[in-house]
Amino acid sequence: MSAASLRCRGCGSTNIIQDDLYAQTQLVCVDCGSVVSEGVLNQETFGGSGKVVSYSQSTAVDKKPSRSLKECLRRVKAICRTLRVNKEIEELSQNTFTQAYQHQKYIRVSLQKKEILVGCCVLVSCRLLNWPVTIGTMGSLLDTDVLHFGSIYQEMVKILNIEAPSCSFLDEMEGYCQEYQISAPHVCEELAEKSKDLTKRTVALVELAADSWIVTGRRPVPIMMAATYLAWQSLKPNKYRLSFTLGKFCQIAKVKSLRPALKRVTEMKEVLCKLAKEIPWSRALKTHEEALLAECEENTPSNSAPVEEQREPGPDPPQRPESGEDERSESQQHAGSKGTQDPAENWGKRVLFAPPCVVHAKKRRVERPAAADVTGDEEISDGEISSYIRSASEVREFALAQKILAQSEDGAAAKV
Repeated sequence: MSAASLRCRGCGSTNIIQDDLYAQTQLVCVDCGSVVSEGVLNQETFGGSGKVVSYSQSTAVDKKPSRSLKECLRRVKAICRTLRVNKEIEELSQNTFTQAYQHQKYIRVSLQKKEILVGCCVLVSCRLLNWPVTIGTMGSLLDTDVLHFGSIYQEMVKILNIEAPSCSFLDEMEGYCQEYQISAPHVCEELAEKSKDLTKRTVALVELAADSWIVTGRRPVPIMMAATYLAWQSLKPNKYRLSFTLGKFCQIAKVKSLRPALKRVTEMKEVLCKLAKEIPWSRALKTHEEALLAECEENTPSNSAPVEEQREPGPDPPQRPESGEDERSESQQHAGSKGTQDPAENWGKRVLFAPPCVVHAKKRRVERPAAADVTGDEEISDGEISSYIRSASEVREFALAQKILAQSEDGAAAKV
């Protein structure tokens, strides 16, 4: 393209010459002296409309990703490698973050929010491809607040119009148990446990906790931690493992211990103890022992029987039912008698498992009738006065006060 076909944007002159004075060849306007650059040329040969055509619009040059985008994509890859996800999830996470990075809502955001967006994109990709990862795990990995992370995650899913499936923490147990480094390479053989066996036992304990109202209204991570700890102890219940506390177990497994998990451990142990008392073979064993004892008593000779066992002939005593049925019938009769007396009795004590709000129900205040107005002229009985007297000195002071009052009354009567 010759210089004669160009026009200066400043003065509109077409008198443009080529200036070779500098290292880079430039086109200079003779009339005003301004340098005509390639990005602000009016090209009359292309339609003659006078519209400014920039370099990026006039060519088919692709935009290269920015430095910030490259760093964030590298961070996405690092998190995926830390979680040990497959290649498909890693690629989906990078594509999702690129889509979020170029969205109008996330063009001007802080570096902290971009870091959380990285974790949100990895989390939603894992859920779309059925890879179990919890929000708590991702929050601890990014060292951020779980509630703040969850709010940004919900916002991103809504903006990008992603239908992420809801995930139960039972499905996430496999990935959660893999975080505990208690396999053979990490700990000694007495403490080592296979991940599959630990996951299977932990899932069973979590299901039991869900059936016994422990999960309801509680955060899932402390429940999973308590179940993992009890599962690890129950797989090999030797003295060495049973001596480990929850904090020490988390220390060897390289997991941060949570304070609410201690309460969940106590609640799960109470549930297991309740179930142990209700096992059918336990009641059958007691019945068998009672039958053997009765058979031994029948086989003993009458002359060697103790004196207290010999009784006069009379009506036979009522037969004692089985231990389990006996306890259950007594509890039902006790509950029935209480129910007739007090209809508002706590029903949670009559069943095996009940919600905590029912078992530990708060006592309601009994509304008492409003007392009559106190005028100060009411009579006080001697018994009520003596109930307020506590020590011997108070007794002497009270007697002295009564004596002084009596003398003052006699003196007043004498003057009258």
